[in-house]
Amino acid sequence: MRVFYGMLGVFVFLSCTLSVRASDDYYTNLKKDANSGNALAQYKLGAMYLVVSGDYKKALQNANLQKIALQYVQDFNGMLIAFCQDSTLKGIGIANEGVVSTKLGMKGIPALAEELQVARNLFLLEYTGGKFHIPTISTQGSIKLIKEAKVKGLQVTCSVAVHNLVLNDEMLMGFDTRYKVLPPLREEATRKALLEAVLDGTIDCITSDHNPLDIEHKKLEFDLAKDGTIGLESALGALLTVLPLEVVVEKLNANKMVFNVENPSIISNIKADISLFTTEENWTFGKENILSKSKNSAFLGQKMKGKAIGIYNNGQLIINN
Repeated sequence: MRVFYGMLGVFVFLSCTLSVRASDDYYTNLKKDANSGNALAQYKLGAMYLVVSGDYKKALQNANLQKIALQYVQDFNGMLIAFCQDSTLKGIGIANEGVVSTKLGMKGIPALAEELQVARNLFLLEYTGGKFHIPTISTQGSIKLIKEAKVKGLQVTCSVAVHNLVLNDEMLMGFDTRYKVLPPLREEATRKALLEAVLDGTIDCITSDHNPLDIEHKKLEFDLAKDGTIGLESALGALLTVLPLEVVVEKLNANKMVFNVENPSIISNIKADISLFTTEENWTFGKENILSKSKNSAFLGQKMKGKAIGIYNNGQLIINN
């Protein structure tokens, strides 16, 4: 299978990211028709190769455009990916709306801002059919809506960020901008609900939501700092503090299944692609553990369990020192 990212140019400007997955047979026939002069085939092939770049954290506010996108991608067995957040309800919010944001005098982002768009998009999915992925959900209402949609048989998948599973909004009490992320860290009850949703299968996969930012965008007043944390180096160790090993491995690998990326098997005569890690080592995450040039990690000073130590891929063994 080939994985493409593409859609009509208009979606670039509206920050609607599409993941188009086409079967080999479909792609081969489409290319053959395009080469023979079929204008519609040429149009579809061009759309498949158009790379979309945009802000992956800006939700598509136009419901009709979302509907059209869901219909369009079905022509080539595509999947629509859309971050869910109502910008009018979010307003100038910078933290989870709740006790902590009230204590700190911060403008809150209500759970409703996410849930309203999740509900809208699921209604559109039920109307149009097709495949839909919701990245980084963060509220109990979203869990409920997605669970109900799956019971109805809708083809919807979703992910959650590592930091939303491990940390809660109490981390903001020191006004440390490393904890300013989007969606925001929620209250402890919601963090536990997200863990339960991972365990019961409502949440399909876990993402690091790795977002490197330079110091000029994070060492600012809380309301001026950009949202985001790096997470690649800390993902495994952080997750093993809250979830069983088998679940962590399954949910990190599930991203490949959701997006139809080949997942190598450990069998004879198959190209090796192996991750090496420990599972019981207890340690504290520090700047010396960050390989990224950016140091904006929400996990600095956090206790870790288990550590990624290396990979074997493309005939090369690479071990972290």
